[in-house]
Amino acid sequence: RLYGASFPLDSLTCFLTPDRISYEEAIKQEFKPFKVGQSFGPTWWTCWFRLEISIPKDWSGKEVHLVWESDGEGMVWRDRQPVQGLATEGKKTSYILSESLNPEEPHSLTFYVEQAGNGLFGAGDGSMIAPPDPNKSFTLHKAELVIFNKDVYELLVDFEILIDIAKLLGEDNQRSFQALYTANQMVNMCDVIDPSTFPAVHELARAFFAQKNGDSQHTIHAMGHCHIDTAWLWPYAETIRKCARSWVTVIRLMEKNPNFIFTCSQAQQFEWVRTRYPGLYAEIQDYARQGRFIPVGGTWVEMDGNLPSGEAMVRQFLQGQRFFKKEFGKYCTEFWLPDTFGYSAQLPQIMQGCGIKRFLTQKLSWNLVNTFPHHTFFWEGIDGSRVLTHFPPGDSYEMKSKVEDLLKTVKNHKEKGRLNHSTLLFGFGDGGAGPTQLHLDRMQRMQDVDGLPRTQQSTPDSFFSAVEADTSLLCAWKGELFLELHNGSYTSQAQIKKQNRKCECILHDVEMVSGLALVQKRTFQYPSAKLQHLWRLLLVNQFHDVLPGSCIQMVVEDALKYYEELRNSSTQLLKDAMLSLFQGSSGSTEGRNTVLNTLSWERTEVVSLQGPGQKKTLALVKVPSIGYTTVTESLKPTFPVTVTKQADGSVSMENGILRAIIDPIGRITSLYLLDCKREAISEGCYGNQFVIFDDIPLYWDAWDVMDYHLETRKPLMETLNPLEIVSSGGLRGCLKFSIRISKVSVIHQEVILDAMCPYLKFKTEVEWHEAHKFLKVEFPVRVHSMNSTYEIQFGHLQRPTHWNTSWDWARYEVWGHKWSDLSEHGFGVALLNDCKYGCSAHQNVMRLSLLRAPKSPDSNADIGHHQFTYAVQPHAGCFQEAGVIQCAYNMNFPLHIAPLECAGPEVGSWSAFSLPSPAVVLETIKLAEDRSDALLVRLYESHGSTVVTQLHTSLPVKEAFLCDLLEHTDPSKALPISDSSIELSFTPFQILSLILFLNEALN
Repeated sequence: RLYGASFPLDSLTCFLTPDRISYEEAIKQEFKPFKVGQSFGPTWWTCWFRLEISIPKDWSGKEVHLVWESDGEGMVWRDRQPVQGLATEGKKTSYILSESLNPEEPHSLTFYVEQAGNGLFGAGDGSMIAPPDPNKSFTLHKAELVIFNKDVYELLVDFEILIDIAKLLGEDNQRSFQALYTANQMVNMCDVIDPSTFPAVHELARAFFAQKNGDSQHTIHAMGHCHIDTAWLWPYAETIRKCARSWVTVIRLMEKNPNFIFTCSQAQQFEWVRTRYPGLYAEIQDYARQGRFIPVGGTWVEMDGNLPSGEAMVRQFLQGQRFFKKEFGKYCTEFWLPDTFGYSAQLPQIMQGCGIKRFLTQKLSWNLVNTFPHHTFFWEGIDGSRVLTHFPPGDSYEMKSKVEDLLKTVKNHKEKGRLNHSTLLFGFGDGGAGPTQLHLDRMQRMQDVDGLPRTQQSTPDSFFSAVEADTSLLCAWKGELFLELHNGSYTSQAQIKKQNRKCECILHDVEMVSGLALVQKRTFQYPSAKLQHLWRLLLVNQFHDVLPGSCIQMVVEDALKYYEELRNSSTQLLKDAMLSLFQGSSGSTEGRNTVLNTLSWERTEVVSLQGPGQKKTLALVKVPSIGYTTVTESLKPTFPVTVTKQADGSVSMENGILRAIIDPIGRITSLYLLDCKREAISEGCYGNQFVIFDDIPLYWDAWDVMDYHLETRKPLMETLNPLEIVSSGGLRGCLKFSIRISKVSVIHQEVILDAMCPYLKFKTEVEWHEAHKFLKVEFPVRVHSMNSTYEIQFGHLQRPTHWNTSWDWARYEVWGHKWSDLSEHGFGVALLNDCKYGCSAHQNVMRLSLLRAPKSPDSNADIGHHQFTYAVQPHAGCFQEAGVIQCAYNMNFPLHIAPLECAGPEVGSWSAFSLPSPAVVLETIKLAEDRSDALLVRLYESHGSTVVTQLHTSLPVKEAFLCDLLEHTDPSKALPISDSSIELSFTPFQILSLILFLNEALN
C-alpha cells in the first residue's frame, strides 16, 4: 500500500545512440515508440526516452511520483536540467513530481530520461568483476505515475527500526522488549484499510524514539557519502554521468532535508561536472557555501596510495587543493582516501606539507591475515610527521543507516574507553548513487534513542575537532599502512605501470629544462598551461583502480591514450626547451654533441652519440649536475670492459668493478665485487633465474596474489637461443639469449655491462600469452639480514625477510619503487628497475615481479609484447654509501642527447645546481605557481640522516624562501645566500621546498 492509484505511461518514445551526447543534441533526434517491457542496448549505448505525462486531475492534494524501474542507470531531465538520478541497484526508482499536487500546477508535462547501457557496477558477464558483456540488453520494467502514500511509508520505516532494535539488542536488553511491545501495539492499533488510524500508530513509534540517551552514550558522526570510482568497471566517460546522476540526487535530498550533510572528494570529478553540467555545479557551490555539500580529500583523484612517485603525490594535492580553493573558497583539511590498496609511510609528511593534518580511510578492514588494532590513532610517517587518522568502525564507506550499522560501529570501535566519537558514512558507493531518503529517515528517528548510540548529521571537521579535544589516550602507528590483500595490484597491467613511471620521469625533465631555459633566455615561453594539462592526465591515471591495473579493458585503452598524448607532448616540450637552452651555438655541429643531465649529481656514463654520417657511436661522457656538457670525443675508461667466452659456453664480463659469469641459459653463476673480493651469488645457486608460478586468486583476480602461489615455483630452463656475445667489450659488453616460458611465450634478454658502471643491466623483452601465471626473476645472494630495504616516495623503509609472525608473512609480496636492497654490515646487493613495483625478499632470495596474467576484469590483461630493464648492483658498505639511490635514478632518468639543431656551445660545460651531500636529492625544478619571477626547487633527504649541506647555484638568485608543498612562502623564513650558495638543514627523510626569486622577472 506504499503506492495508491497508478497511471501507466503508454506514450513513451526513445532514441538510441552509441555515444554519450548532450541533452541539447539528444532532444533534436528522431524518437520512436517504445513500450514498457521492451529492451534496449547493447552495453555502453544510451537510450533517451521522451515522456509525455498527463497527471489525472482528481489527484489534487496528493504526492505524485514518477516510478521508473529499468536495468541500467538513468537520469531524469526536466526543463533542460538534470533533476534526479535513477538506479534500481541504488534504490532510486522514483522521482517526485509534486509533494502536494496543486490544481493550478501544469498537469501535462514532458520529461526526458537518459538511460545508460550499464549498471552501477558496469556490465560484468556473470559476475561483478567479470569482463563486460558487450552485447547485454536492458529492460524497462515499469514506467508509471503513482500516488505516494507518505503515512504508509512513515509507518514502514517505524516498523523496520523497531523490529531491528528488538532483534539486535538481544533478550537481555530491556529496550529490545520495549521495541517489540511498541511494534505489537502499533499492529493492534493499525487498520490497514483505514488510513485515519495511521497518525495515532505513528505517534506510538514517535514516543518510543523520543526516549533519550544518557550523557555517556557513544556519539556517531554520520555523513552522507557517495564513493564514485573515477574509472573501474566502466570508462572515464561514464564516470562523468555517474557523478551527475549521484550529485543531483544529493541536491534533491538537501532541498527536503535541511540537516543533511554530504561529503565528496576528487577534484577531477568536480571539474567534469563543472564543464558538463554547469547548472548542477552552481547548485553544488551554493550548498557548499552553506556547509552542507562538503569537498574533502584535497587531491585531484583518490589515487593509489603506493605506486605514484613522491612528486606525483605532491601534485595530487597541489592540483586538488588549488582547485578546491579556487572553486569553493578554501582548502580541504582532511585527506580522504577510503578505498585504496595500502598507504605509503611518506604520506603523513606530504599531507602536512599541503595543509592537511587529518586522514580518513577504512581499507585496512579488508586485511586478510591480521586485524588492524586501531580505529582512531596518530599515524606517523618515516620522517616523524603525524596526522590524526580515523577508520570508520563500521568498516565501510557505504552503510545504509540501519540499526545494525549503528550497533556495529560501536561494537567494533577499538578505541572504546579512550574515545567516545566515531564516524558512519552512509550511501550507495563505488558505482555511485549515494544516500537515499530512506537512509535519512532512519537516521532522523535514531539520532537520540535510548539503547542506541547517539547519532548526528555531522561534518568531518566537527568529528575531528571533537577527537582533538582530548587525544592524550590515543595510540600511534609508525610506518606504512600495509594492506594485507591486493598484493597483485603492484604488477597487474604492466603497460600502465611502465607508462606511469616513464611519464613521471619525462614530466620531471620537461619542467626542469623549461625552468632552466626560462632563466637563460627570458623570452622563452614556459608552458605552464600545457604542463598542468599533462600533469592532470597523469594524475587521473593514478586513480586507485587504474594504476593498480584492476580495471576493465576500456579503461586500460583510455589510460594508454592519455599516456600517449602525455609522452608525445612532453617529448616536443622537452625538445623546445633544449632548443632554447642551447640556442646560440655557432659553427658546424659535425662530431659535436651536447649531453644534458637532469639529476643533481655528476654522472659518468656510456651513451650513444650521433657520429659522422648519422652513425651512432658509443662514448663515455662526464656530465655535471643539472647541467650539460659538449662532447667531441669519448673519455677513456679506467678499465675497459672485457668479455671472455669459456669452455663450457659460459661468458665472463668484467669492468674493473664487477666480474660476472653468465651460463648458457642466461643465469648468473658468479657476480664478484672486485675491490672488496666478495661473491654476491649464493653458492650452488643462480642469479637472474626466471621463475614462473601458478597465480589463481580466491576471487579478486587482477587484485590479488595469494601466498599459496609460492608453492608452485617452476624455474624456466628451456633455451630457445643460447647465450651469444653481441658486443665484445671496450665501453660495453653485451650478451643475448632467449628462453621459453611456454609454447606461446618467450623471453629475449640482453645482459649489458658498461665501463665504469657499478651494476649489471638486463634489457628484457617478453612475448607473453599466459593465463593465471606470474613471472618473476630471482637473485639468491650471499647476504644475511633480518630486513630488506625498499625505496618509497622521498625515502625508503625496511621490511622483514623472515616470517616469524603473521604480520611478517602477510608481506610475502610487497612494493617498492626504483630499487630494493638486501645488506649486511659491509656488503649488500641491490636490484634496480625502470618500471616495476612488485617485489619481495625472503631470507636471502631477492625477487622482482615482472608480469601477471589475470582474466578479470580484463580478459586480455598483460597479453602481448613487453619491454623493461632491471639491474643488479653488488656493493661494499651500506647502500647509501654505495650510491644505490643515485644509480636507480640514473637508470630511470637517462642522459639526454640534444638534437643536432641545438647541439650547444662548441666547448664547455654548465651546471645550474649542485649539492656536496650525496644524502640530499634535488627532485624538482619548475616555475613557481602564480609567480612570474621565481622557481620552485624541491629537495629531500634520502639516507635517513640529519644533514647540513649547501645548495650551490649558478642562477641569478636574489632571494630564497622556504615554502610548503602548496608553495606558500613565509616571509620570516628567508634563507641567506652567500657566494651563490644556500645552506640547508635536513632531518631524516625531510622534504624541503624553496622559492628562488630571480634578479629579473621571468615571463
